[in-house]
Amino acid sequence: MLIEKRDQRLIRAIHRYQQYRDARGLWGRLCCAWGKLGHEIWSLLSGSDINREADLATDLRMPHPTGIVMHRNARVGANCLIMQHVTLGEIEGGKAPVIEDGVYIGAGARILGGVTIGKGARIGANAVVLQDVPADATAVGVPARIMPPKKTPE
Repeated sequence: MLIEKRDQRLIRAIHRYQQYRDARGLWGRLCCAWGKLGHEIWSLLSGSDINREADLATDLRMPHPTGIVMHRNARVGANCLIMQHVTLGEIEGGKAPVIEDGVYIGAGARILGGVTIGKGARIGANAVVLQDVPADATAVGVPARIMPPKKTPE
């Protein structure tokens, strides 16, 4: 009940903060504070560490948000599915990953540095991605390698 759809509530709180962070006046400050409070509460209840500055699509899905960590400069596109214990972080230089639309990221995956994950790509569980992944490709392993597409029998 209280923790149902906690991923969506966390994302809504982040978007509320981002919408009002530069607002002036009493109403803007109150709405910004409400977004910060919501972020803190839902981060605690979901067990995730998603920075309030991260650029997240509104339809991002995190069915089990426990242990998800996102860098402040991370960008996640529309209709992505991120499983538990995923890290989107930097290695050096402050660059964070860019996740395009429709990407699936398996449990425990680490996507590090200024890499781009192409539209519709799949990242396997516990993969450590250190290089770009093309659209509609699958990356697995430590360090991640791109798997060749399956050939369909004719």
